[in-house]
Amino acid sequence: MISNFIQELSWRGMIHDVMPGADEYLVEGMRTAYVGFDPTADSLHIGNLVPIMLLAHFQRCGHKPIALIGGATGMIGDPSGKSVERNLLDEATLRHNEAAIQKQLSHFLSFDSKTENAAILVNNYDWMKDFSFLDFIRDVGKHISVNYMMAKDSVKNRISADASAGGSEGMSFTEFSYQLVQGYDFFHLYKHKNCRLQMGGSDQWGNITTGTELVRRMAQGKAYAITCPLITKADGSKFGKSEGGNVWLDPKRTSPYKFYQYWLNSSDEDSEKYIKIFTFLNQEEINQLIAEHKEAPHLRLLQKRLASEITKMVHSETELNKAIQTSQILFAKSSREALKQLDQQTFLDLFSGVAQAKININRLDNGYDIIAALAADTGFLKSNSEAIRALKQNAIAVNKEKIPLGYTLTKEDLINNKFILLQRGKKNYFLLCFI
Repeated sequence: MISNFIQELSWRGMIHDVMPGADEYLVEGMRTAYVGFDPTADSLHIGNLVPIMLLAHFQRCGHKPIALIGGATGMIGDPSGKSVERNLLDEATLRHNEAAIQKQLSHFLSFDSKTENAAILVNNYDWMKDFSFLDFIRDVGKHISVNYMMAKDSVKNRISADASAGGSEGMSFTEFSYQLVQGYDFFHLYKHKNCRLQMGGSDQWGNITTGTELVRRMAQGKAYAITCPLITKADGSKFGKSEGGNVWLDPKRTSPYKFYQYWLNSSDEDSEKYIKIFTFLNQEEINQLIAEHKEAPHLRLLQKRLASEITKMVHSETELNKAIQTSQILFAKSSREALKQLDQQTFLDLFSGVAQAKININRLDNGYDIIAALAADTGFLKSNSEAIRALKQNAIAVNKEKIPLGYTLTKEDLINNKFILLQRGKKNYFLLCFI
């Protein structure tokens, strides 16, 4: 059953440009489309989620998606939006990255070969590695003029940026040739996979249309392009970035807890946009959620649903539940047992930014005086007398549990065999790190 793909993208705010004829072409039957992914890291990040969702919606509408890993183009570097040439990777690294990326894509796409519209993964290095330079410029290069390539925004913007910077080395021939190599990918997939549609971000329009032009000139065929808007945040800051850099899909790079928190902290305006783009909830569900959120914005229903849907999709329901439990630790009456169930990275993520002190673990052998831990050894509280007063007021907790005056810390208090969390009142935390 083929459903209207462009209509689905339109109400979700995921359409920027559509080449004329693409809509009619897609409603006639099952079609094949591809999106390219940069393999310069062994993980995708949330900046890649829009093109991933394009492919996922495409497959859900009954069509066949191709995820193209840019092994060859990754060795060159796309000049679009870049100010410097990127590092080039060797084949072993690219193959490792390809395998890691396919694993992540399988959370969104079905690669089950038993179904007619199963997703497939291809790597352009496989058809470019034996293509000689002379063959390429003779068989491909002759079809596209320099004037055509120079007219592309990605080229013009890069050259303008270099000129205004002064003293820059400029765009290399390697980068300039990028659009030709990407264009050839489209021709290759047109010829070998009957793929007549390429999709991507709006910044890729120039590269994609070079591909449609090559299909027209080399195969006298018709090919199409669809792009989606580049995601921006309402406050002007860059989407997909946190204080620690990229928000990755790999849990080793960005923990599920931090991933969940990124979406949970979205503004009302952004979350209303994101829930349409980054979830598979239908229009009726989303409209109802938005209405409920507007009635009681303090409950942050939209952010919670957004964070839950996308964390479950990228990681798993188990990891989502752990992320929710972890989030509640700071704000709820959680026990030391809940803290002890956190793995070390999640624990550190939870208390990142909390003041810390390194203490020799031998101090715990005979019991470590709580007053020294609170004041003299750490400076968490200003003086021993302040520490004693706070203990008498029942205002001090160790690992989220209140302790009395005279308490001593032991190895039984350690979390992950390394940490003890001190707390005064509801929001003042201090972390003891034992070495």
